[in-house]
Amino acid sequence: MQILLADTIFSDGVLLRDHGVVFDQTLLEVASNSDLRSRYGEQCLELGKGSVLLPGLINPHVHLEFSANRSTLTYGEFMPWLSSVIASRDELINECDDACTTRAIEMMLANGITAFGAVSSYGFDLEPCFKAPQKVVYFNELIGSDPAMADALYANFQERLFASQERQRDGFYPSVAIHSPYSVHRILIQKALKHAYKHGLRVTAHFMESLAEREWLDSNIGPFQSFFQNFLKQSKAANTAEEFLSYFRDVPTLFTHAVQANDNELAAIKEGNHSIIHCPVSNRLLGNGSLNLDRLNAYSIPWLCGTDGLSSNYTLDLFEEMKASLFIHHSDDLASLATAMWKSVTSDAATALRLNCGTIAPTYDADLLVVRIDYPINDQLPIHLITQPRTIESVYVQGVKKV
Repeated sequence: MQILLADTIFSDGVLLRDHGVVFDQTLLEVASNSDLRSRYGEQCLELGKGSVLLPGLINPHVHLEFSANRSTLTYGEFMPWLSSVIASRDELINECDDACTTRAIEMMLANGITAFGAVSSYGFDLEPCFKAPQKVVYFNELIGSDPAMADALYANFQERLFASQERQRDGFYPSVAIHSPYSVHRILIQKALKHAYKHGLRVTAHFMESLAEREWLDSNIGPFQSFFQNFLKQSKAANTAEEFLSYFRDVPTLFTHAVQANDNELAAIKEGNHSIIHCPVSNRLLGNGSLNLDRLNAYSIPWLCGTDGLSSNYTLDLFEEMKASLFIHHSDDLASLATAMWKSVTSDAATALRLNCGTIAPTYDADLLVVRIDYPINDQLPIHLITQPRTIESVYVQGVKKV
């Protein structure tokens, strides 16, 4: 059993001054420092002035297999970026061995990320993700829109999924990813979701990331028209957006991006009890615009904040991602947005990923950050923690100190 006494605890939008925690693998108690001192005496570890206890951060969407990228890919617009990914895919994947993937995982841990959702296209990141000190929701991705290749594509997907399911450790969750409505044939989607539903697997999918996707799914026109004709000899989208969302009706899903989603699609996402992952830096670098959070709030759709991968970001740091969001969504009330951002990378993310963490309260896993700040603490701490420098002194995952 461990007892930490902090200057402040910040969790779920609530600041508790002069409070501490008692924990082993899970949190046992949250109480005032004076109360804990009186009952536990020298067992208490005094963290001192400027110490803030936070829930461990949760990154719901990251691609690790492209972590070798620094300046190889083309930023500014979605289609040039996608073309550069295809042109450099083999080179980048070959450059990112287990050591490269592990460095990306360690980057997240150093930035306070104690759980993450890894979208794996090839399964090359399985070993590092399995050995990661964090909780990992391991999304095996299904991709392929050619019906003639459906059996082979699904067999490859199954092989990767089953390989991840053969691994057993607490905090490692084999799961399913559907790449996108434009890149996966309906037969494959329905088959994979039937399997996910039957076995209670977590599911994620990209949805409405770019204007090119919007035009292609709606009207079979735009930049994707020549792309699919040249690469796959296809002249029609694999799905409409409406059809795609209908397949997920019984499987609560984490949809990533949704920048171009319309009102009917948001209503369907709400009806299906789905959530949306907001990746502001990735959206900016790929020229896709910005997710309208007010529309999501109007539909009461839970939204999370994620980094995406180093193929469309310069770091795997949720503090940086939250900061970008504060400035991108310039018309939103700053204090309310900062508090919502914190929930999006802690308690809301945990709920969407079905993890028992993200909150500092009894019975939750003791995934904790000890952060040190050098400025006075006041009720605008949610803003200051994002915008001001801070030092992450300790990172605990299920009560075990990892940093």
